[in-house]
Amino acid sequence: MEKIKCTIERITFQNPENGYSVLQTTIKGYREEQTVVGIFHEVTVGAVLTVEGNWRVDKRYGRQFAAEKWTEELPADIVGIEKYLGSGLVKGIGPKMAKLIVKHFGLETFEVIENDADRLLEVPGIGKGRVGKIRDSWEKQKDVKDIMVFLQGHGVSSTYAAKIYKQYGKDSIEKVQNNPYCLAHR
Repeated sequence: MEKIKCTIERITFQNPENGYSVLQTTIKGYREEQTVVGIFHEVTVGAVLTVEGNWRVDKRYGRQFAAEKWTEELPADIVGIEKYLGSGLVKGIGPKMAKLIVKHFGLETFEVIENDADRLLEVPGIGKGRVGKIRDSWEKQKDVKDIMVFLQGHGVSSTYAAKIYKQYGKDSIEKVQNNPYCLAHR
């Protein structure tokens, strides 16, 4: 199995039922975008992923990296942060608002949203209602990522981890820790 680090440039296809996705990505060392396929629950444009899997050639679609496991890292540069926030994943932030927020907070943007979201009021055009929406959405996305990382860290495939999350939601980690055998009943 190989490991690659990629940035999502476009999501060509994403099945909302099972999370199967076709991603167009940039990978260091490759001039052109590369296709990555697999179960990617709630990823967005601008996300930086570490993906384990294998290269394969699909008769219809050509060369692609078939993912078996993945983890997401937050982008570490200004452009990546803007893309990530402007992707629609965080409710209350679109592309224009992402630019304003990142212009104001720079590389500290994620830290501000995570630890002191009220500081978003410093950005022109953001009111208390929007701050609440952003805070709630950020927490929900963090929960999903934490659950996926936890399950994949215990040898659960991305596909099965997505099913577990769909079944148990925010309580997935607690349910599995308290009774790992609950997974066998599904």
